[in-house]
Amino acid sequence: MRKTQLAAAVAASLAAVMLVPDANALDLMQAYSQAQAYDSQFASARAAHMASAEKSTQGLSTLLPSLGLTGSLSKIDSSSANYESNNIQLQLKQPLYNPANFDLYEQSKLQVAASDIQFAQAQNDLALRVAQAYFDVLAAQDATTFIQAQKTAITEQLESAKRNFEVGTATITDTHEAQARFDLTLAQEIAAQNDLEVKRNALAQITGQLPTDLAGLKNGVKLSPPEPAKPDEWVSGAQAHNFGVTLQQLAVEIAKRDITRNRAGHLPTLDFVASQGRTQGLAFAPNLTISSTSYGVQFNLPLFAGFAATSKVREAISLEDKARADLDSAVRTAAQGARTAFLGVQSGLSQVRALEAAEVSTKSALESNRLGYEVGVRINIDVLNAQQQLYSTRRDLAKARYDTMVNGLKLKALAGSLAEADLAQLNSLLEVR
Repeated sequence: MRKTQLAAAVAASLAAVMLVPDANALDLMQAYSQAQAYDSQFASARAAHMASAEKSTQGLSTLLPSLGLTGSLSKIDSSSANYESNNIQLQLKQPLYNPANFDLYEQSKLQVAASDIQFAQAQNDLALRVAQAYFDVLAAQDATTFIQAQKTAITEQLESAKRNFEVGTATITDTHEAQARFDLTLAQEIAAQNDLEVKRNALAQITGQLPTDLAGLKNGVKLSPPEPAKPDEWVSGAQAHNFGVTLQQLAVEIAKRDITRNRAGHLPTLDFVASQGRTQGLAFAPNLTISSTSYGVQFNLPLFAGFAATSKVREAISLEDKARADLDSAVRTAAQGARTAFLGVQSGLSQVRALEAAEVSTKSALESNRLGYEVGVRINIDVLNAQQQLYSTRRDLAKARYDTMVNGLKLKALAGSLAEADLAQLNSLLEVR
């Protein structure tokens, strides 16, 4: 009788772990697509990228001709004459030699390149935030499901202890122990459900939709180690391709252009100037209209500007030194981050393997304790402890898998190689269950 009841409890626990099929379950790629359209941080980065794309056009404009139209209308009252005078003039100006403007144009192209990197960085950040929030929800769902399964098993154990006490084959202690474990599990279930709601709302803050169900990890999934398998190769990749490093490299180039641009403040400029004008109403001939055309070159040589040009050069040199120091810091930070992330993935894989083995052993331990309880060599608390250990192991195993997958994405992001295909690869490990 008791053996049949325990078997029913095991079946109920396993049924509780299974997810209900839902054809409308959200997967990782769908969540990422929703986030691209909704997330405010990503929208801000996209707008900033579009704005920065105009920098090169603005820089080029300083090298192209400019055309302007000016006009005036005046009424003159004097002791000798009263008349109206009007003037209109069209002027064309084409820079011929202006090194400062050329450096400004080169800077603008570097700024556009930096904007491209920043937007790519924002895309990576969005992918990581979506993946982290998505797997946080899955982990919270698993924790809730395992606790509910544990509660089901404890409930059956509690009922069994009560029946055994009534017939005199067990003590009241078994009932009290099972009741205490049931109450504790009930409190844990409330906390887990609250945590699940928090995690679901965190995902909704990114995607704009509160998820009802998510595609979960396939049963028996084996996580692959990072490729390449040597940490030094990841470190080298991060030092060369990390977005933070690339941005600082561009910052150094921009700073170098700033130095030459400010030094050009001492150099002469040469412009081609052409104008077409018409003036009507002069003091000596109020009704006369004069048209004129002029063209030529305009030369300008700065001689003295209160030491401003020299001061700006010194400032630019100091800012270049700062940019180089920031680049060194970015390289070291990227290297350390890649090394740490690689070790994190390796550690996660080892933890997954250890917990997989622990799941097998704790399941065997539970079965042994149940059998021992049946024949009277184990007490109720032994079965309860074995149950708790099994469900805790399953919860930790699921969490370790999710953390390892997210850490793998972070490793690729640090190395500057994270792509949407990496999210799609993780998505292929999910299924609606």
